[in-house]
Amino acid sequence: MKFGISSNIEKVHFPPISEVKGWVAGRAFPAQRPLVDLCQAIPDYPPAAELVEHLKGVLDDPATSKYSPDEGLPEVREAVCAWYARHYGAAPRPGQLCLTIGASQAFWLAMAVLCRQGDEVILQAPCYFDHAMGLQTLGIRPVFAPFDEARGGLPDPGVLAGLISERTRAILLVTPSNPSGAVIPPATVRALFELARSRGLALVLDETYNAFVDGPPHELFADRDWDEHFVQLASFGKTFALTGYRAGALIASELFIHHALKAQDSMAVCQPRVTQHAVRFGCEHLDGWVAANRAMMQRRHDRFRAEFNVPGNPFRLAASGGFFAWVRHPFDGQSGRQVARRLAEQANLICLPGEVFGPGLENYLRLAFGNIREEQIPEAVARFREFAY
Repeated sequence: MKFGISSNIEKVHFPPISEVKGWVAGRAFPAQRPLVDLCQAIPDYPPAAELVEHLKGVLDDPATSKYSPDEGLPEVREAVCAWYARHYGAAPRPGQLCLTIGASQAFWLAMAVLCRQGDEVILQAPCYFDHAMGLQTLGIRPVFAPFDEARGGLPDPGVLAGLISERTRAILLVTPSNPSGAVIPPATVRALFELARSRGLALVLDETYNAFVDGPPHELFADRDWDEHFVQLASFGKTFALTGYRAGALIASELFIHHALKAQDSMAVCQPRVTQHAVRFGCEHLDGWVAANRAMMQRRHDRFRAEFNVPGNPFRLAASGGFFAWVRHPFDGQSGRQVARRLAEQANLICLPGEVFGPGLENYLRLAFGNIREEQIPEAVARFREFAY
C-alpha cells in the first residue's frame, strides 16, 4: 500500500472475535471433542416461526425494496414506543427515536452528535470492546473507570465523578454488561443520571440485552425531562433473535435525533424496511415468546454458575448474568490472550481475552455461554476444570 492511513485507525486493535476465530479457522475437530464456541454472544435459537412467516408476505410488497424515511417508518416507531411503555412503564415518543443498523450504528450516531476529536468519554471497565474501538477510531479519548471485582464490575458513581474533566462529554455504560453480564440496579442508574445532569453531560446507556432483565431496567423514561441528559442505544437483534437483520435504535431528545439524522443520511440512509417490519411484528406479537426465552436464558445462567462453581475449578467466576460470564484465569504471568489461545489449541474451546475489554484486565476471560444449549454447559465447563496449569 503506497498511501497513508489514519493514525487513529492504526492504534485500534483488530476485531477480537475475528482474531480468536482465526486461531481455529480450518481446523478439524474430533466428534468426541468438538469445538465449544464461547466467543460471540448470539442467540442459538432462530426467530419465532410466525415472524418468519410474516416476512414472507412482506417480501411480496415492492415497497419493501425501497428506502424508508431516515428515522424509520412511523408505524414501526410507534410500535417500538408501545413496546417501551409495556416493558419500562413509560416510553419515548416516536420523534425521539431513530431506527439504526444495530445498536452499533446507534452508538456511532450518538458519538458523532456528542463529541469532537480530542473529547473524552468515560467507560466502565470491563467495557464493550467495540465502544473503545469506535471512540479511538473517531479520535475520542476513552477514559476507563477501573474494574472492582468486589462490586462485580458495577459502576461506582463516586469513582466516575472523579474521572470527569473539562473534555468529558458523556458517561457510556452497558447494562446488562457486555462482557460481565452485570445489571446496573435502577437506583444506580438514577444516581448516574443525576451525576450527568449535575455536570452537564450525557448518560449514554447501551441496553442491548434489556429484554433479558426481569422488570423495568430503570425508570428514567418516566421523567418529564429525561431527554435532557439521557441517550439510549437499543437493539432488538438479541430480543427477537434477529442479529443478522441489524435491528437497532437510537433514543434521545428530538433535537438530538434531528442532528443524528445528518449523520444517518450520510452513513446508512435508513434501517432496511424488511428489518423494520420484523421489529414491528416482534414488538406487537412476541412478548410471550420473548418472556419464554428470557426464562430459558436464566436457566442456562443458573446451570452455568452451578457447574462453574463446583470445587476444583482453577478458574474463578468474577461476575455473570444474561449471556455472559467474566472469569479470572489462574495463570500468573500470562495474559488473557495467551490463556485464550491455549484453550483454543488444547481444549478446543474459544473465548475472548480480558484485555480487549479495557486496560489492566489481562487476568480475565469473557465467556459467552448464551449461544450454547443448556445440555452442552457441563461439557464446556469441564474443559476449564480439566485444563492443565
